[in-house]
Amino acid sequence: MEKVNWKVEGMTCTNCALTVNKYLQSQGMQNVKVNFIGGDVSFDLPDNGSPKEIAKGINGLGYTVKNEDNSDTSKKSKRLFTNHLQRFWFCFVFTAPLMLHMIPGVHIHFLMNPYVQLGLTIPVFIVGMDFFGRSAIKSLLKGIPNMNVLIALGAVAAFGYSLYGTAIGRAEEFLFYETAATIITLVFLGNWMEDRSVETTQTALKKLAITQKSMANMIAYDDQHQEHVFPVESTSLKVGDLLLIKTGEQVPMDCKILWGEAQINEAIISGESVPLYKKMNDHLIGGSIVESGTIKAYVTAVGEDTVLSNILRLVREAQSEKPPVQQLADKISAIFVPTVVSIATVTVLINYFATDIGFGASLLRGIAVLVISCPCAMGLATPAAIAVGLGRAARNGILFKNAKSLEIFKSIKQVVFDKTGTLTTGHFTIVDDKVISNNITQEQFRQIAFSLEKYSNHPIASAISKSWKSKEDIRWATIEEVKGLGMQATDKEGNTYVAGSFKAAAALTNDHSHNVYIIRNNELLGWIDVADEIRAEAKEVISSLKNRGIKTILLSGDKKEKCEQVGKELGIDLIIGEQTPEHKLERIAQFNQEVPTAMVGDGINDAPALAKATVGISLSDSTQVAMQSAQVVLMNHGLKNLPLALGLGKHTYITIKENLFWAFAYNIVAIPVAALGYLNPTFGALVMGLSDVVLAVNSVRLNFKKVE
Repeated sequence: MEKVNWKVEGMTCTNCALTVNKYLQSQGMQNVKVNFIGGDVSFDLPDNGSPKEIAKGINGLGYTVKNEDNSDTSKKSKRLFTNHLQRFWFCFVFTAPLMLHMIPGVHIHFLMNPYVQLGLTIPVFIVGMDFFGRSAIKSLLKGIPNMNVLIALGAVAAFGYSLYGTAIGRAEEFLFYETAATIITLVFLGNWMEDRSVETTQTALKKLAITQKSMANMIAYDDQHQEHVFPVESTSLKVGDLLLIKTGEQVPMDCKILWGEAQINEAIISGESVPLYKKMNDHLIGGSIVESGTIKAYVTAVGEDTVLSNILRLVREAQSEKPPVQQLADKISAIFVPTVVSIATVTVLINYFATDIGFGASLLRGIAVLVISCPCAMGLATPAAIAVGLGRAARNGILFKNAKSLEIFKSIKQVVFDKTGTLTTGHFTIVDDKVISNNITQEQFRQIAFSLEKYSNHPIASAISKSWKSKEDIRWATIEEVKGLGMQATDKEGNTYVAGSFKAAAALTNDHSHNVYIIRNNELLGWIDVADEIRAEAKEVISSLKNRGIKTILLSGDKKEKCEQVGKELGIDLIIGEQTPEHKLERIAQFNQEVPTAMVGDGINDAPALAKATVGISLSDSTQVAMQSAQVVLMNHGLKNLPLALGLGKHTYITIKENLFWAFAYNIVAIPVAALGYLNPTFGALVMGLSDVVLAVNSVRLNFKKVE
């Protein structure tokens, strides 16, 4: 199956998303995700599926599938109006005179002429039906009526009733032209305000997306091997292209440095403005800035394969997912429009038959019910908050892979930390090594250690292989890394070698105070000791968690003494050392049964535990296995933003609850008020639009409020 990611314009509420979702599923698409806020639609296309036909079908629903170059895939003729603000101003020109007589003390005689009012209303009605009417009919045909059905019904009822009165010569008794025009005009204004408000929830992601397009200085050589530099657009680059990047310029795509050194600002993906020193063979992330220095580099990834593109993709996928708290709102939204139409009909009938206010006033109350109700508010409550929460997280170097993790963070009661590379920097230095065998020299000992550890990604192994790098390494017949134990290899003569923890050497020595033991043919050759430093931010992070009432646990495969040394220095509540990956997995399962537990780790040994935890959190410089196993990745090379991640999860959920409360309370209160005649349709149309703005503004507060 092919994975398809599209940008679809025109979706304004959860009903729109449900319409697109239902259509795609009916066409056999799988793993469908639709986010109406960002317009992101993704699905798995079967082998026999046709993208063009699917896009044509979505366009037929009244939405527009965008190409990669942001052009329309639809063949529709260009509309006169391209946005709600343009529609509002056009309608306002005709509606304003109709609204003048509603102002106390203002009486313009000729505006009371029904034919003048009809003439002023017709242009507004045509524009309104061109948008609301088309959308309403298409949604009804697809079986998922949207909020435009309510607006269209209200406007048609008011206009039709007035037109009937004019036709039978009793216009003064049926004069509701201004109601029809005002509903359409003010809803256009409300929709524009809603669109603007919702756009602000995407600000953080837009800033990330903008950095994907830039200019680059490409290096090429002529037939005389002379170097030439010429500008190209970053979107035209290919893997392997050579680039010259100077001070102040943006790294156009993911690269690897061939020559030079520079200070690189990676704030775009880490949230950290402090530049990082980069030299030859170091990797650069597309979108980062060269603050000082000049480098030559070759492109290692372009387009969807870059780090930044993957971040954007994961965030958009997370936005498209529906956390459990949204499911109730979605169920109500799906039946909301038919329910409101029924209530409006009952309102008209009860007021007409049970009171003496007459049909005209009864109809106005029914119209007020239609235009005051707002299914969008319930559909917007969760996506708006999640969009802002994920956006702020991404801007600060926190990557949530799914929206569920963002919500689950609210209930986390304890956090489990790995030690090496998580609480400590993982940057080891060799402080001592000793050969105890008479059958080997120190030089041979170091050659064996290097030859084994060069194949491991463990931080201690990396320190050893870096310090004792040799061109005369041993060529192994077989070599493998055993989780929780170390490296095992066999040379071409059949000799077996091990570079591992004390567990690998337990049968050969009682001294468990060393980091790495080197064994050949079941003979202990010697050991290596390394030193690691605690991360500068670790103590502050642990203190912050404890102040929130969150229990902290150190769970490591390292020796108990070293774990206790680090744990006590940081003030960690529970310290557990000498754990294999299997033991870590069992411990995490046990912790999960007690209370919701987050696990923070970085190595291949942590991958099973990260996957098992309620929420797995990995560091950006972790192994790929650890990053794939975790639901949350801290992109700023450390623990600094862990409290922010937990705070954003908690406060995003609080914002969702606030939004849902407002959405339900608004509709529960507004509909009966309108049905009882205490709210006219004109005011209802304006308040309906403002209800969505309130939710968007409340969600945007997440960008600024203190959440730590």
